[in-house]
Amino acid sequence: MRIYLQLPPLEGKPPRFYHLFLHADLIAGWTLVKEWGFQGSGGRLKREHYPDYDTAETALMQSRDTQLKRGYRVVFMEGQRQ
Repeated sequence: MRIYLQLPPLEGKPPRFYHLFLHADLIAGWTLVKEWGFQGSGGRLKREHYPDYDTAETALMQSRDTQLKRGYRVVFMEGQRQ
């Protein structure tokens, strides 16, 4: 699952983005990857490991909701629950 969020640009600065995605890891768990920064530049990256898909998906949705409260808007979302 992948969700890409964006804030509108302010005062000549590029828009900010927040990218969330899940992928299976090699130790039978799931990793939630969070990347954020200004569009067109290198962002910051954080990885969080979860033992199963349901827990990882819940964490992804909570992160999405947090960013929506901060004013981000979903630009696209792909994937679905397995």
